[in-house]
Amino acid sequence: MASVSIRKETNTLYLDFRYMGKRCREQTTLKPTLANRKKLERVLVQIESEIVAGTFRYKAHFPNSKSVEYFTDLELQTHLPDEWKSLQEQVETPFFEEFVEGWIDRNKVSWRRSHIINIESIVSKHYLPFFGKMKIDDITRNDILQFRTSLAKVPGRNGKESLANTRINKIVNPLKRIFEDAADEYNFTTPYIRIKPLKSPKTDAFPFTIEEVNLILDAVRPDYRDYFLIRFFTGMRTGEIDGLKWKYVDFEHRVIKIRETIVAGEEDITKTESSIRDIHMSTPVYNALLRKKKHSEHFGKFVFCNRNGEAINHNNVTQRIWYPLLKRLNLEKRRPYQTRHTAATLWLASGESPEWIARQMGHSNTSMLFRVYSRYVPNLTRMDGSAIEKLLQKKLGVKYA
Repeated sequence: MASVSIRKETNTLYLDFRYMGKRCREQTTLKPTLANRKKLERVLVQIESEIVAGTFRYKAHFPNSKSVEYFTDLELQTHLPDEWKSLQEQVETPFFEEFVEGWIDRNKVSWRRSHIINIESIVSKHYLPFFGKMKIDDITRNDILQFRTSLAKVPGRNGKESLANTRINKIVNPLKRIFEDAADEYNFTTPYIRIKPLKSPKTDAFPFTIEEVNLILDAVRPDYRDYFLIRFFTGMRTGEIDGLKWKYVDFEHRVIKIRETIVAGEEDITKTESSIRDIHMSTPVYNALLRKKKHSEHFGKFVFCNRNGEAINHNNVTQRIWYPLLKRLNLEKRRPYQTRHTAATLWLASGESPEWIARQMGHSNTSMLFRVYSRYVPNLTRMDGSAIEKLLQKKLGVKYA
């Protein structure tokens, strides 16, 4: 029901009514006197009469209101549908290349630098050659499916015949948001409907055993031994350890503060909010950092750096140090990221609290911990059900054996 109310912050009156299914509150500069109340009540009676008669126009009563634009469009649709349709047809929809350029600019403020680089690369390399000269509202679901099919013919990395399904999905996924935003802005139905991701194999965690860890640390180049030791026993992501600065190493409290990372060679914020964390230094990690501090602190701000004091290049380390080392030790080829999985399984095997491990890893909860890593614990601890067998035999007795 329409009413005249008082805004406490300004001690002035405002109108409160409903129009076209929406609650409207329009502020005035009038003080809450009896005369002003009666004046606004008369205005409300007139507004309600016009609403019932279908002659109410928001702009006529409240020309400076923020709601004018919203209701003007609805009023045209309701009372003058032909005129509204004609106006809609006059709106010139842009080409895909024009829209996506503005779309990127509008969203950059909320994206990490690495994501901006990734999106801009996908747009220039894949989207524009296929969709660039097409009107954004002319693109159909079939066009998107044909685009996805064309990606399957693109050569993959490392000499592979085509892109993997996982990569194709990552290229196609941003189109969903692009077309949703375009559809909202230009009033058409998004063509990105009923498009399911291509099936792709799950990438399993493939942690190293403690024996393999020892083998690697014994054989790795001395100048990289502490680097990999810290990776194995802290679970830091590649960007986190490569971007680790001395100011985040707290020897007094024995914690490594994860506050920044290195992405595409640039300093950046952490992956997620939960990634901001303090990692406990075990004794081997503590000693390794002390050794590193003694020999390299004078180089600059990074714990691990090149001769110029800049952060190390992870691709260089992977190709020149890591993979040749695994090959020499006859160990199956695995990404350096598996050092992170190794830390998680070793913590679990040692009996550490799952909540504590999740915090060390930078997970928001323990669900990923149990889903990804728990199946490796029996192999590490040699606990394969024998513990419950012993408990039942002890508590239930022989007759139930």
